[in-house]
Amino acid sequence: MMSKPILEVENVTFRYDKRLESEILNKISFTVNRGEWVAIIGHNGSGKSTLAKLLVGLLKPEKGSIHIAGIEMNEFSKWAVRCRTGLVFQNPENQFIGTSVQDDVAFALENMNLPYDEMKERVDKALDAVDMSSFRLHDPTQLSGGQKQRVAIAGILALKPDVLLLDEALVMLDPISRRELISTLQHLKISENISIISITHDMNEAAAADRIIVMKEGRIISNGAPKEVFSNNHIDLELPIVEQLRLKLIKRGRKVPHHYMTEEEMVAFLWK
Repeated sequence: MMSKPILEVENVTFRYDKRLESEILNKISFTVNRGEWVAIIGHNGSGKSTLAKLLVGLLKPEKGSIHIAGIEMNEFSKWAVRCRTGLVFQNPENQFIGTSVQDDVAFALENMNLPYDEMKERVDKALDAVDMSSFRLHDPTQLSGGQKQRVAIAGILALKPDVLLLDEALVMLDPISRRELISTLQHLKISENISIISITHDMNEAAAADRIIVMKEGRIISNGAPKEVFSNNHIDLELPIVEQLRLKLIKRGRKVPHHYMTEEEMVAFLWK
């Protein structure tokens, strides 16, 4: 028996100005399962950022409904729902409050008045999950970009959310830090059974997800595994580097598989 999706978005419509006929989001529907990573991509103006704000209760749908962990998002429940959803921003420094890494991760837990032993256990586990335990006494503002994002994610993990929402959270990182953090996220969704939703312009980040949702002008135009989405010539988006390489090899007459390949598959192919 399949478990109920952790996130259910059903026929959500939204306009910032109800006097206008055009909607920012038009009858958006999708689900996210527990332990699944879903990337939401699309050009500027496609509605991605608006959708992110709706998912954490910063905006209210004009029509439709959003359920997280079986709870419908509304004015009365949004605080309870927010406890189940953690949001990581593009610039992690906007989330730092503590003067040390461990203090910052513990800040929200202190506001929840958790017993010290439980708080310490959560902080230790969260820092260990993102491989930042050895930096627990460091000033978070003095860390590298990738380390800062790890601390921001640890602060969310300590709250034990069901859903981790990344809003362009990797865009400011260098390629090595981005690759390392993607690997961390892939590990977390398995080890913590946490669902990840990443709003991103980075096709390489999207390629690491289990599923991709493509938005255009407030609508979902594609929803499927990376292999399905990136094999669709009509999504009008820059393809991941590995797919660009595969297409260039084909143009040069090289014999390569005629289907989308992951980075690991491409490396294995090239080593043959």
